[in-house]
Amino acid sequence: MNRLSRKVQQCANIITMATCLLFSSQLLAATEIAQSLPSETVTNVAISNHGGFITVIGWDKDKISVSGTLDDDAEKLIFEQKGAQVIIEVEYPRMDNWRADGSKIIVFMPKNIRMKSSSISSEIHVSNLHGGVEVNTVSGDILAKNLTQSVELNSISGNINSHNLAGKVSLAAVSGDIQDNNSTGRLEIRSVSGEVVINSQAKEVFFNNVSGNSELNLAEVIELRIRTVSGDIQATLTLVEKALLKASTVSGDLTFTFQKGVDADFSLKSSVGGDIDNNITKEKTEHAEYGPGAKLNFQTLNGSALVRVSTVSGNIEVSSK
Repeated sequence: MNRLSRKVQQCANIITMATCLLFSSQLLAATEIAQSLPSETVTNVAISNHGGFITVIGWDKDKISVSGTLDDDAEKLIFEQKGAQVIIEVEYPRMDNWRADGSKIIVFMPKNIRMKSSSISSEIHVSNLHGGVEVNTVSGDILAKNLTQSVELNSISGNINSHNLAGKVSLAAVSGDIQDNNSTGRLEIRSVSGEVVINSQAKEVFFNNVSGNSELNLAEVIELRIRTVSGDIQATLTLVEKALLKASTVSGDLTFTFQKGVDADFSLKSSVGGDIDNNITKEKTEHAEYGPGAKLNFQTLNGSALVRVSTVSGNIEVSSK
């Protein structure tokens, strides 16, 4: 074999080896899983997948099914029942082995069993569960639909997008945005710097915010409590008979729009600075004779509901449709 032929053969061998390595890595990266367990004695399911995707869907069958793919860094899938709990976990030999685009798992489970899911960067989709849900993630986004009972969705920097949640609903994010649509029951929102948009039918709403801007579009409210530091909040709502609204801010602006003919007793107060604008009646703000501060007290109709709003230096505005 001449020198040219040997070089051609060597190149061919190298290409063949590289191709084999490429296809073997692809096969490892797409390890498929398909397992199921009966659920007659199961009361809750715990799911953990550090990176990738988690999809959980409630159904009417008496079994729990897991399918999807494991990435090549995953050691194995743990899928087992311990007592009344089923554990579903993608296990890695070392914590630094997992990747953000990692494993993708789909779980079908009885819709009336409680579910808890945790991840670091996995995107989590949860739907049609009615036994209670708790989701915790660091940077992954959360999409939640048609959940009831006790619903807790928590993220650090990921966004939360929810639809048709009912019961005791708690949504919390640090820097991620929160958008909630058509929730009912009791709604609690906690946000630090992300933007919040709420379109809710909840009767009780508790809102805590630090610096992000927020828009609250509410229906008939029995109780609304708001606390913010520097974030601006715009709220539209209907106060029912004997309802309570309490809101406080340091430097953020608070704007409230009530239903036409709102029946409430209003007490609005600014301790340092900030304007108080009354677009409901003709009563004017009273300013302190000495030093900063202002207050405005007035009543509409019988003063059935109570509105108590205070600020340090932010602006307060009240209006009716």
